[in-house]
Amino acid sequence: MAHKKAAGSTKNGRDSVGKRLGIKKFGLQIVKSGNIIVRQRGTKIKPGVNVGCGKDYTLYSLVYGRVLFNKSRKKTFVSVIPLYKDINKL
Repeated sequence: MAHKKAAGSTKNGRDSVGKRLGIKKFGLQIVKSGNIIVRQRGTKIKPGVNVGCGKDYTLYSLVYGRVLFNKSRKKTFVSVIPLYKDINKL
């Protein structure tokens, strides 16, 4: 005697939550030190001047400044141009 009902099973029904990847700060926006600029899988966008790269390839700012995206041939780089930091405005 069968212990399961004779109902069709589906192989769909599983869905993962979004990982919230992408560009978080766009060109010419001002960032503080430690702000995340890009969350990505692999180095689609490479770190430039004053930008660090985390172990999950997250790009983050190392200084207070303005974000700048550069494209050279097939590679895209993101850099942060330092600005004078006025403590009273932050």
